[in-house]
Amino acid sequence: DVQLQASGGGLVQAGGSLRLSCAASGFTFDDYAIGWFRRAPGKGREGVSCLSSSDIITNYADSVKGRFTISSDNAKNTVYLQMNSLKAEDTAVYFCAADPKRLCTLDKGEYDYWGQGTQVTVSS
Repeated sequence: DVQLQASGGGLVQAGGSLRLSCAASGFTFDDYAIGWFRRAPGKGREGVSCLSSSDIITNYADSVKGRFTISSDNAKNTVYLQMNSLKAEDTAVYFCAADPKRLCTLDKGEYDYWGQGTQVTVSS
C-alpha cells in the first residue's frame, strides 16, 4: 500500500524556520511526484510545492517562493520542505501527497495518495 507520513510541524515565531518531512513507502519513489499542500483555518487546501526527483522538476507557489525549499533523500524515500522566514499566514495543516503521473503541479486534483497532515503554527 502507498503510505505517506508527514511530520515536523510545530509552533514557531514569525521569522523562524521549520523543516517538514514526508516519509513515503509502498511505491518506487522515483515513479512519483511528491507535493506539499496546506489548509489554513477557514480556507481550502492549496498547493505549496512539489518535486519530481526523476524529472528534476520543482515547483513553488508564489506565496512561498524564496522562503521554502523542497528536496528529497531518495535513499530514505523522504521529501523535505524547509520553511524559512515563516509568517503568520503560513499557519496551516500541511499535507504531502503523491502523483504517479509525475506532473508536479500544485493542483490537488492531480494527486492520488495523501498522508495525514502536520500542524504548523506561526505566532506573530
